[in-house]
Amino acid sequence: MEGARPDDRIRLAELMAALSLATDLGLGRPLEHELRVCLAALELAERLGLPPEERSEVYYVALLAHVGCTGAAADFASWAGGDDIHLLQGMRRLGLGSGPGEDLPHLARHLADDRPLVERGRLLARMLTGGERAAALMAANLCEGASLLARRLHMPEAVALALTQLMERWDGKGLPGRAAGQAIARPMRIVCVAHDLVAIAGARNGDAALGALERRRGRGYDPEIVDAALAEPATLLGAPGAPDAWERVIAAEPEPVATISAAGLASVARAFGEFADVKVAFLHGHSTRVAELAATAAEGLGCSRSQTAAVRAAGFVHDVGRVSVPNGIWDKPGPLSASERERVRLHPYYTERVLERSRALTALAPLAGAHHERLDGSGYHRGATAAQLGAGARVLAAADAYDAMTHDRPYRPALAPAAARAELGDLVGAGALDKRAVDAVLEAAGSAPLRVRQAQPAGLSDREVEVLRLIAQGRSNKEIARALTIAEKTAGHHVEHIYAKTGVTTRVGAALFAMRHDLAE
Repeated sequence: MEGARPDDRIRLAELMAALSLATDLGLGRPLEHELRVCLAALELAERLGLPPEERSEVYYVALLAHVGCTGAAADFASWAGGDDIHLLQGMRRLGLGSGPGEDLPHLARHLADDRPLVERGRLLARMLTGGERAAALMAANLCEGASLLARRLHMPEAVALALTQLMERWDGKGLPGRAAGQAIARPMRIVCVAHDLVAIAGARNGDAALGALERRRGRGYDPEIVDAALAEPATLLGAPGAPDAWERVIAAEPEPVATISAAGLASVARAFGEFADVKVAFLHGHSTRVAELAATAAEGLGCSRSQTAAVRAAGFVHDVGRVSVPNGIWDKPGPLSASERERVRLHPYYTERVLERSRALTALAPLAGAHHERLDGSGYHRGATAAQLGAGARVLAAADAYDAMTHDRPYRPALAPAAARAELGDLVGAGALDKRAVDAVLEAAGSAPLRVRQAQPAGLSDREVEVLRLIAQGRSNKEIARALTIAEKTAGHHVEHIYAKTGVTTRVGAALFAMRHDLAE
């Protein structure tokens, strides 16, 4: 954390506010929802007379509260027939402080209301009766993912720890149920009240939000914080036509503001990529591989150091918009419908929308958003043509295509390098990809140095690294055992040892560790 900010330093608030927009997309909420929660939480902190350091924690916890949503997306998707985003839209109507069975009629009407009635009934029954273990695993994935990403974003340890308590309740009946009352960090208690007031008011109406706070006082929420909110709720919800939430949030960051050097932007950009990639198992490590491959290719083409750095950073963040698409579409083994294709085609647009709001990231927005464009105008989302695509965009498109081809996808197995080379050649021949860019990417892929390690990270054995890679691919213990020709019990022991050595407790945490150490394949 820095007090003074020289001109070459970047405010972390801008980067985290941008990430909060991506979180909105992943939760199916209006853009700037999380920013409005942040403003409401800061107002509550002011009313409660929190000291400056704790107000800072409230600010950052509010911006990052749901950053772990991508880590739990697969869990939500498995409950809702693949559409995790629609499910989360329905759950927004209840908020975080809802207890088991609370507002049951409302939940029954709105939960997964795009699914057939019989399927909705099964889902509701599962959530209310047999879903306790699944819900606990979901909460663990969501909270650990948020905490680990907060540390990657250079946040104080108090913020990272508070994020592990997002699903806890004042009465101890939350998830994972390890904290209650004042044992829950006060910044998180404040954010939960602010979140539910804003979320329920937006999804239903103000009266419903106030009623939820009153009912849950002393149950889901800290009574003192509820009383502070009910004293003047209209101020927390904001007046119609109020100034842009983005500008207000940036201006409201408590002193001393958090900054990083311009040179540190790459590490934050990589964290953005991990946030996106952890949503879908087969994408784990994709953004980092694309970034490094594209940067090596750009250097080989003679790009300047600054151009190469921009290509690398854009590679890290190019898929942030993927979080706007339900997991069921990414995981679909067969052809997509017209509406599904349209949602996929829009993800680079959402990448641009997220990046362009931050002054530190806005220069990357058009480059990152062009990774599916093609020289002949057949790409998306703009249908740009050769005259509109510079060297960086051409290299990034080739690197993204090569990495996708050489890794498994639900609709086809990974292509061998020779087959990928041939397919890229066909795209060059058709006028879709640039020959120089493709040649540079292929050369970079073929000449990549071997990854020789003196020792594996965290003291992992070579066998544990093999297991970790399979965990990062979303494999179950049974599937790991089958892949390595070992007993399922042995696979379970390996998983336990990996968790202990790496200091994580969930598969999302293990996947993030694998990506951080370039072990995801």
